Amino acid sequence: MAVVSASLALRLLPLLLPVTTTVDSTSLDSIVIGRSNATRINQTISPTAERPMFAPPAKVTPPPPSAQPAPPPKLTPMTPSDLPAPIGSTSMEVKSSSVRRVVAILAPVGCFILLTILFLITCFISKRRTQWHHEMEEEEEFGELKGTPMRFTFQQLNAATEQFADKLGEGGFGSVFKGQFGDERIAVKRLDRAGQGTREFSAEVETIGSIHHINLVRLIGFCAEKSHRLLVYEYMPKGSLDRWIYCRHDNDSPPLHWSTRCKIITNIAKGLAYLHEECMKKIAHLDVKPQNILLDDDFNAKLSDFGLCKLIDRDMSQVFTRMRGTPGYLAPEWLTSQITEKVDVYSFGVVVMEVISGRKNLDNSRSEESIHLITQLRKR
Repeated sequence: MAVVSASLALRLLPLLLPVTTTVDSTSLDSIVIGRSNATRINQTISPTAERPMFAPPAKVTPPPPSAQPAPPPKLTPMTPSDLPAPIGSTSMEVKSSSVRRVVAILAPVGCFILLTILFLITCFISKRRTQWHHEMEEEEEFGELKGTPMRFTFQQLNAATEQFADKLGEGGFGSVFKGQFGDERIAVKRLDRAGQGTREFSAEVETIGSIHHINLVRLIGFCAEKSHRLLVYEYMPKGSLDRWIYCRHDNDSPPLHWSTRCKIITNIAKGLAYLHEECMKKIAHLDVKPQNILLDDDFNAKLSDFGLCKLIDRDMSQVFTRMRGTPGYLAPEWLTSQITEKVDVYSFGVVVMEVISGRKNLDNSRSEESIHLITQLRKR
């Protein structure tokens, strides 16, 4: 029996197999292996062994049938609510609801604030209008005063006093400042609005403006602008009397010569006599003291500070008023509230004693027995 070589078998194998049959991968591997071992096969096959010339073809398993495609899903009509929400729509809805809530809260609050502001503006305008009408009435009232001195503006007096820098002293209703208006030196009395109202100021301007006497300080003008109330007097270079009559020590003689002191006393008496007897109405000064007696360059004395003056009709012997003046110069009539111009006479007598003795009526630096000047004079 002829032996067929392995290489020849491999060549004839494609012709024996069907064309459409695919060779199994296992068979191919065995064929390749058999080819490589062809020499060994030839050596091991016995001449007497009967073997088939060709191995039966390997059984080829057909590929599994492909899976049939699934039927298409049934399409059902969709409403807009069934559509998926777009990206970010949820956060937008949350923001929208938050905005509505904030607006609902802030709207009434804003309306309340707006109404409050409108109310305050209305009150402010009404108050300003009332104040303006009040000031206009005061302007008309001052314009009707007859025989009053010249009228200044607050800006003029503020510039004349260099913004009220040089203070001379304090009076009954305010402070006095030194000023320069043109070529004339002036004394500006700035009144305290808390201590004096419009009526009192009008009375003082009208009263002092109608008084002209050599022993009374002359009123040059006044200022009544808005809340400002100022009086402009002639300037007295030597200042008040209290700077010139008191001795520094007990053994010292009074600073002023006796003739000068007598002249001062006479000037004060003339000024009081004019107020009490020669004016159309009796005028009680009510605060005669050395601080309200001013001196010029020649030591001529003049009464000042009529802010406390009280007008008394000639047919009235007394007038009831509240206590005014300075302790130590008050007459006993103040205790009974039956006040006449005679209270100025008592105060004048105390001033005369001070001018003669050269000491204060009330001196707390002395011993208890000699504090009061009047008590010392009574003992002598």
